[in-house]
Amino acid sequence: MIDNNIDLKIFFKKAPLIPTIIQDVQNDEILMLAYMNEESLKLTLETGLTWFWSRSRSELWNKGAHSGHIQRVKEISYDCDEDTLLVKVEQTGAACHTGNRSCFYRKLYSADEK
Repeated sequence: MIDNNIDLKIFFKKAPLIPTIIQDVQNDEILMLAYMNEESLKLTLETGLTWFWSRSRSELWNKGAHSGHIQRVKEISYDCDEDTLLVKVEQTGAACHTGNRSCFYRKLYSADEK
């Protein structure tokens, strides 16, 4: 179900920043986790590209604006508590600033590798 009349403020009732999971629309790979505030969510909806709030720099940032590794938004869903977003994207290049496709390229634990 798509709700075009939703008030974006519902996502920020608990906190000014909400976790946002970025997932590849083609293969469901989790690419990264970042944070959005109300302004970055509005910009994402307006432009069709991902915008986030940088907690370290305290500023908005458009993913790929400098690297060219942009994320074209294909779908945005939200969880049952209305405090986390899932953004499915078409990823150009690497999602991670390290140059890896996904930020989740290191394993802490694997039951299959014991």
